[in-house]
Amino acid sequence: MKICIVGAGAVGGLIGTRLAMHTEAEVCAFARGETLKALNTQGWRLKQGEALLNTPTRASAEARELGPQDLVVIAVKAPAMLAIASQIGPLLKPDTIVLPAMNGVPWWFAQGLEAVGGKPLQSVDPGGAIARAIPLRHVVGCVVHLSAATAEPGLVVHRNGNGLIVGEPDGTMSPRLKQVHDLLSEARFEVTSSPAIRHDIWYKLWGNMTMNPVSALTGATGDRMLDDVLVRNFCSAAMLEASAIGARIGCIIDQDPEARHAVTRELGAFKTSMLVDAERGKPIELDALVTAVHELGRRTGVATPFIDGLLGITRLFAQTRGLLSA
Repeated sequence: MKICIVGAGAVGGLIGTRLAMHTEAEVCAFARGETLKALNTQGWRLKQGEALLNTPTRASAEARELGPQDLVVIAVKAPAMLAIASQIGPLLKPDTIVLPAMNGVPWWFAQGLEAVGGKPLQSVDPGGAIARAIPLRHVVGCVVHLSAATAEPGLVVHRNGNGLIVGEPDGTMSPRLKQVHDLLSEARFEVTSSPAIRHDIWYKLWGNMTMNPVSALTGATGDRMLDDVLVRNFCSAAMLEASAIGARIGCIIDQDPEARHAVTRELGAFKTSMLVDAERGKPIELDALVTAVHELGRRTGVATPFIDGLLGITRLFAQTRGLLSA
């Protein structure tokens, strides 16, 4: 099986290294800059506890050099997705599976969803360009429940978690879904095949759509945000709005915000990914985490004053600091 990892950063590098080390697949990478150079000179590198997993790979900034693949794992940050979609056409053949291992609402989320008209979300796929480049028939959805970081270009450190949820957008338990499940299990991930992958995406989003932007705005770790009653109550109010949207689109959240906060509290004094990006001066994933929820609220007729306020303030914060993609 031929597999290409698009975006060999923390999550992509972790998945790529595990697949290369533990399966018979031929695993290459679509990368650029220092990561590209590191992969071609030092191969896949993953620090797993005290062990360093290392194996050669082939990487290129030109999709045509890598050729058609059986599986394409997309692990880029959401702001980069539009540019990536325009470049990876040569990786796709009619039966290529595309597995987006990304944060927030993916570009394909509203396609085929009658409650919102079935059209792409402008917030994450302006003009439907990504949907045209990567038709829905290629997509198997994915939710990432693990944490990793890059110590240097091409060197990934696995922090915690080992879970991946995969599922067909239409909810079927297809042969190709089983193929993806078995492959990732062989790569030593804890894999769940879901009949409701949109719900799994929405549930994860429900927990981090507030914590991420609030942390970027305040510089606070998770424990401090939850310890502040006013901040926690604000987050809860926004989460209740997202729950109402979920009910309209078939993604019912059967949990109250305080129960979800208790789960988040177990992570301790952690920095969210958006806070880390803001500190590094990198574009933040605001559209996939918040703007898309705002848009879904408009499409479903759900009032979202708390989400709207959070979006407006965070967007202004990002604009003044150059943290939004052009």
